[in-house]
Amino acid sequence: MLLLLFLLAPVAGAVVYCILIIVATYRYRRVPPPEPARPLPMSILKPLSGIDEGLEENLRTFFEQDYPAFEILFAVREVNDPAVSVVRKLQREYASVPSRLIFTGEPPYPNAKVFSLDQMMRQAAHDLLVMSDSDVRVTPGMLNVLSAELQGDNVALVTCPYRAAPGKSFWSRLEGIGLNTEFIGGVLVARMLDGMKFAIGPTIAARRQSLERIGGFNRLKDYLAEDFVMGKLLAETGECVILSSYVIEHRIGSQDLSANLRHRLRWNRSTRRSRPWGYVGQAFTNPLPLALIFWAAEPAWWPVAAITVFFRAVAGWITAEWVLRDPLTRRSWWLVPVQDIASFLMWMAGFFGNTILWRGRTYRLLADGTFELQT
Repeated sequence: MLLLLFLLAPVAGAVVYCILIIVATYRYRRVPPPEPARPLPMSILKPLSGIDEGLEENLRTFFEQDYPAFEILFAVREVNDPAVSVVRKLQREYASVPSRLIFTGEPPYPNAKVFSLDQMMRQAAHDLLVMSDSDVRVTPGMLNVLSAELQGDNVALVTCPYRAAPGKSFWSRLEGIGLNTEFIGGVLVARMLDGMKFAIGPTIAARRQSLERIGGFNRLKDYLAEDFVMGKLLAETGECVILSSYVIEHRIGSQDLSANLRHRLRWNRSTRRSRPWGYVGQAFTNPLPLALIFWAAEPAWWPVAAITVFFRAVAGWITAEWVLRDPLTRRSWWLVPVQDIASFLMWMAGFFGNTILWRGRTYRLLADGTFELQT
């Protein structure tokens, strides 16, 4: 009986978590879209390193924004970075769009992305900043939405939910399924229960003055999860962090198995360092593996496992469909069980080790969420 209760408790918790996702999704969808606002000038900051899959098309969507006043700043380390030729080509093609390319040199601290953002912010002409990764693709109306949301009462930062668009590899599709049916649910539940006290990284819009109040990018330079910390610090000042109504497309590329495993492990180890107790609580975000373990131990209680699978399916479907409008989940829904098991195994692996491999360099994660180059 004790074994039964021991195995049943996490399964029950996982079902409750799925119900919370359903409620949180409903509440997110009830928020009305922002009222049209005066289009204040905006600066888009784009840190680049090498050529991601689909880079030219990703960047092109930012040049094609239907917005009256914006500029784009790009940052690379060296003049021989292959991304330079892509930027130069687009600058010639869209000569009417103000844009600049900045060469930063080697970063003096671990987070090279933060160093690039800092250098671009120093040269940005406007006070509303949009920080967006190189693997993001958007529609022409993005800046209109983010500008309106940033002009809400006491809003310091707007963080965009994202729909993963995988490359051709099986492992990329598997990860995309996880991001679109699992990750976004956790974001929505956290938003509902505790408010947005964090940010998620691919695209963030913020006020320059708000960033300066928390110490600017110098405050974030030693953190791997600088996006999470940025939102956390801003929320602690009493300013608002909101989850945008605008969904970006995150092009995650085609990784082979080894690269995908390294990427997942880096993400899990970083999350464990950023919010340790939250990482432990992620056990409940894996309903299917928990249900299978329970069913294997107590076959006669199979209806409990079946109910758990049902709620997982409903929660995953409504986040992918209602929030992200995700064609990948519609097409490859049968991959969800495979992804859930892979996610559970990588979650367990994340409890071990404190090193990560990032852009060809090995770093050591420290207990406070900062990281340093491994010597």
